[in-house]
Amino acid sequence: MSTEEEKPTEGVAAAAAATSEEDKVKEEESTATFKPVVELEEVEVKSGEEDEEVVFSMRAKLFLFGETLLDKGTGNKSWRERGIGEARILRHREHQRLRFLMRQEKTMKVIANHAVDPRIKLEPNAGSDRSWVWSAFDFSDGELEETVFALRFADSEIANDFKTKFLECQKEMEAILAGEDKPGEDGGAGADEAAEALSGLKTKDDEEK
Repeated sequence: MSTEEEKPTEGVAAAAAATSEEDKVKEEESTATFKPVVELEEVEVKSGEEDEEVVFSMRAKLFLFGETLLDKGTGNKSWRERGIGEARILRHREHQRLRFLMRQEKTMKVIANHAVDPRIKLEPNAGSDRSWVWSAFDFSDGELEETVFALRFADSEIANDFKTKFLECQKEMEAILAGEDKPGEDGGAGADEAAEALSGLKTKDDEEK
């Protein structure tokens, strides 16, 4: 075999050796470890519901009746969607008071937060057997405001289950308030105080405001 014929073979061998050397360098680089410049400590995030137990929870869509931002001060009111999430009734483990709380899915923003006032009346929504309408002193925006709600469930069976549980909880609240005030004689002052007590049941959203 001539010297000229041997050159290609030598070139291939040299290329293979170079490739092997590059792979070795890459392998060495891939084993490097890096430590973060700043190490973050785990922080426990509280929702404000740690001292409560869930009495009822079911996914639903919430609507509000009132003025929009564009209609503010005009007196023109209409229904608008507030959000979708778990409609829950919570009972405080210490003082046993109950409240209705609903957070918007994904963002977890509080969209409804009011005491289960014995004076609240759930009315069927016109043309629907799976939704209820009521008014209550809501605290979702950080201050008490009388609000008209409409809550729509997936079907009429779930809607009826909600009403049954809500009425049961209203009786519980009435018994609790009876030990503090007499609803029939104080014009509902005890229920008003229960609504105002929501300011002591702050959610994480309220604390950030």
